Amino acid sequence: MDALDYVILALYFVTVLGVGIAARRAIRTSVDFFLSGRSLPAWVTGLAFVSANLGALEIMGMAANGAQYGLMTLHYYWIGAIPAMVFLGIVMMPFYYGSKVRSVPEYLRLRFNRPAHLLNALSFAIAQVLIAGVNLYALALIMQALLGWPLWVSIVVGALIVLAYITVGGLSSAIYNEVLQFFVILAGLIPITIIGLVKVGGVDGLWDRVRGSDLGEAGLHTWADTGSSANPLGASWIGIVFGLGFVLSFGYWTTNFAEVQRAISAKNMSAARRTPIIAAYPKMFIPLVTVIPGLIAVVTVNGLGAETGDLTYNNAIPLLMRDLLPTGVLGVAVTGLLASFMAGMAANVSGFNTVFTYDIWQAYVRRDRPDGYYLRVGRIATVAGVLVGIGTAFIAAGFNNIMNYIQMLFSVFNAPLFATFIIGMFWKRMTAWAGFWSLLTGTAGALATYLLYEAGVLPFDSDLEESFWGAGIAFGLVVVVAAILTPLTPGRPEDELRGLVYGLGGADAQGDMLAGDARWYRSPILLGGIAVLLAALFYLPVL
Repeated sequence: MDALDYVILALYFVTVLGVGIAARRAIRTSVDFFLSGRSLPAWVTGLAFVSANLGALEIMGMAANGAQYGLMTLHYYWIGAIPAMVFLGIVMMPFYYGSKVRSVPEYLRLRFNRPAHLLNALSFAIAQVLIAGVNLYALALIMQALLGWPLWVSIVVGALIVLAYITVGGLSSAIYNEVLQFFVILAGLIPITIIGLVKVGGVDGLWDRVRGSDLGEAGLHTWADTGSSANPLGASWIGIVFGLGFVLSFGYWTTNFAEVQRAISAKNMSAARRTPIIAAYPKMFIPLVTVIPGLIAVVTVNGLGAETGDLTYNNAIPLLMRDLLPTGVLGVAVTGLLASFMAGMAANVSGFNTVFTYDIWQAYVRRDRPDGYYLRVGRIATVAGVLVGIGTAFIAAGFNNIMNYIQMLFSVFNAPLFATFIIGMFWKRMTAWAGFWSLLTGTAGALATYLLYEAGVLPFDSDLEESFWGAGIAFGLVVVVAAILTPLTPGRPEDELRGLVYGLGGADAQGDMLAGDARWYRSPILLGGIAVLLAALFYLPVL
């Protein structure tokens, strides 16, 4: 990078800090800080929803997967995201938004009991600082590859910038910056894709060169050879459909508070329901700037795929930036990747500080304090979460493909939580203690699956296959434990479950609609149905 690239980068840093300072003016209560006062329009929360997911983890991890697994990586988008995002908007948001919960763990307290609530709050807090560490490590890789900065310097500088604007401006600062970051990210990635395709002779040239690579013809298909695990992904269609498409996907998109928080901050029920569905449309096109560059990297970067060093799959995007982009464009691309890091980490940190303050500190440590006290606790929690994230960044450094690491975390933390949620939300007889023990058993089962795989006891064909099966095992354990314990433990009166369980009423999806919300083209069911249909049609050219 030269002076022009650094100027572009500096302008971006000044802008995001300015947004944080501007957002501070609207913060008067803890709800303003943690949930933006529940006042944001659907288009803002929708773009923030997809941008919060479009972190450095997503960009570098999915490009790494594109290089390692080929077009089978598309499963993470079209079956592994879109249906779950639509389900969240149509089915689950009326329960979240209608019950006025401030977080996902708080729903578990209302539906089950305080032990289930505390277990989820603690596991979520741990998961968020681990994932924040992944985003920090991804940023450090970029800085190290393109700027020559040492790993620890990159981690600290990036963490301080995010810390500044989240501590000052709260969730509103994070969300409005995420909207800005969405466009900055695309501005950084689109040139990589276009210049890379020109270099390899267009799409046809890329396809021909992939066929001649180690991936071969199998790297250009999504469902071929999934009758067994003899494919680049090392997973059968059962693992893809059930493990990824159902358990991992629904577990992440419907119960991950770092995402759900964006929808809860919307101005009314209609906006909250449309938030994940609006996000689904750009989400299905993101592979054009993540998976395709991964394929370009595997055919243009000699030696890509090493276990250690500069040629690990994680470095696919930084290596392309180094090799392809001229001055000025390189500055935009680096800024885009930094924006992606900040979007991802801001989502982790804003979710962490909300759950820590409301679901741990207020619920179990210091109750009934003035609202200003919890606002101060939230800002302190933000600092603590970032500091711990700096430490967990070095855990992520031990994995040569950070997406494999993150999928393992999702199988342990998100899959059992989703199973507990979905059963508790649709089966009114499920008891409080059945919910707690189901969640604990499922989490322990997924963790044990991973540890046995690492010890060589369970012979899965790839890290991702382990994640798919770990998620499936967690889901199965939750179902079994819930079925066994529900008849043996006391249930709760139906009156206490209204608005929390499907079929008992209380979740009003229409009551606070504005005049414009009733227009047919704003229907969550219509918008969601079109999104799912498009995702299915996109598979046809690459079956």
